Amino acid sequence: MTGSGGRSRTAILQNIAEVFRQYGYEGASLSRFTAATGLGKGSLYNFFPEGKKQMAAEVLEHIQQWFDAEIFSPLETEEDPKVGLTAMFEGTEQYFRSGQRICLMGLLALSVDTSFAMQIRNYFLRWQESLSQALQRLGRSTSDAVDLSEEIVSGIQGALVLAHARGDAGVFKRRLESFKLRLDLPAGHYDERQ
Repeated sequence: MTGSGGRSRTAILQNIAEVFRQYGYEGASLSRFTAATGLGKGSLYNFFPEGKKQMAAEVLEHIQQWFDAEIFSPLETEEDPKVGLTAMFEGTEQYFRSGQRICLMGLLALSVDTSFAMQIRNYFLRWQESLSQALQRLGRSTSDAVDLSEEIVSGIQGALVLAHARGDAGVFKRRLESFKLRLDLPAGHYDERQ
């Protein structure tokens, strides 16, 4: 489906996502959405009759679909778990623009509005469960795989916050490299401080 000016719904959702990333749920306003998308208020309501809640829900669904295809599925289905793990780290770095893009799921998890709690919860659970499966296929015990998957997902999320707060994307890159080394995956030994 294309919107005004031939833009796809995907492109519109990406613009809306950036408004949420920049201003949070509470600070995202109709005027900011119109400025970001180039659509008038009427066109936005045509696309999203339920307003901001529908926009956020669709943005989160779009993110979920990308992670399902690019991160979770390879972790669950790759015969060689190292291939799935490598795809996860590469996809994570790509998606979060090497630490320069904040996690919208994490940001909205902190929102006052709890309309998206189940959607966000399921996203993080799926990530941890997919990662745990791959780690178990790699030879880790179930309890170790569960612990390590939680550590990695929370480490990635924490590194995104710290990278954003410090204005230093290297924090995120170093955290990813550290996890890759611990899992005996190819790592670039990234250290911007050198």
